[in-house]
Amino acid sequence: MKREYTAGTKEHITFFTGVEIERTPAYKKKTLFVVGVQDVKKIKTLATAYDCPHIYFGANQSFPLIKPDDARVWKQWEFMIQTCLDADFWCTLDLDVSCVEGLLEGPLVENRRFIPQLSIKIPYLTQLGYNATIKIDDKDFDATNPGVWCHRLRDLTTTEAFTDWDAYGKDEIIK
Repeated sequence: MKREYTAGTKEHITFFTGVEIERTPAYKKKTLFVVGVQDVKKIKTLATAYDCPHIYFGANQSFPLIKPDDARVWKQWEFMIQTCLDADFWCTLDLDVSCVEGLLEGPLVENRRFIPQLSIKIPYLTQLGYNATIKIDDKDFDATNPGVWCHRLRDLTTTEAFTDWDAYGKDEIIK
C-alpha cells in the first residue's frame, strides 16, 4: 500500500507508529507498524521505546503471497511474530485471504493475542449495486467449513466499520 509519506521518497519506510484505526481487537491501541521481515530485537526495542502494546506486521501490504508449503518464508514471519507474542505484545498480521491455509500450518492462530487480519480486495466496491452479496465459501464443497455464509455487501459497509483513507495519515515514521 502506497501512503502519502512514501510518495516521491527514495527512502524505504520499515517502521512507523500510530494508533490502530482499523476495527480489530487492537482498535485504538498505540501500535508499531512493521513493513516486511525485520530484526525481531529491533522490533521489540522500538515497540517498548514507543510504548506500543500492539505490533502490526505486514503493514503497507508487505506480507507476500506465500504458498502453504513455502516453509522458509513462513518460518521468517512466524519467528518474528511468535517472538513478539512471547514478549506479551498484541500482534496483528495483515495477510491476503489466499494465504490462510499456510497461516493455519503454524502456531500463531493458537495465541489469544494474535489477530489475523484477512485482506480481501474488492475493487470498485461501491459500484457493485444494492444487491451485491459476499459469500464466505470453502475451498471446495464440504471441504473444511460446515457450510457457507452470505452477507449483503450493504450490511457490511456500515459507517461503524468504515475507516476513511484520511485516517491513515497520522502515523509517525521511525525509519
